[in-house]
Amino acid sequence: MKRFSLLSAVFVFSCMLSGLAMAGADDAKWVAQCINDNKDAKVSIEVITKYCTCMNNKMDENETKSITQWEKTHPNEMAACDKESGWDK
Repeated sequence: MKRFSLLSAVFVFSCMLSGLAMAGADDAKWVAQCINDNKDAKVSIEVITKYCTCMNNKMDENETKSITQWEKTHPNEMAACDKESGWDK
């Protein structure tokens, strides 16, 4: 059962990440790093992926900070993405 859950999470993550690839390889890289930074969070991979994608979308294309660094100085955007992703539940 655990193997099935892990495979399901990997499948969902890869589908979401492939959608990001269309937005740009750089976006996919930043979102993947954010997901990795939050891997120990007590929420599902789907919620983490939605949160990281939301945060990435709020950032300027020329931003050089990682999502994890940027969120610390942008609490309003962080709160909005918490809500949008379902992390705040």
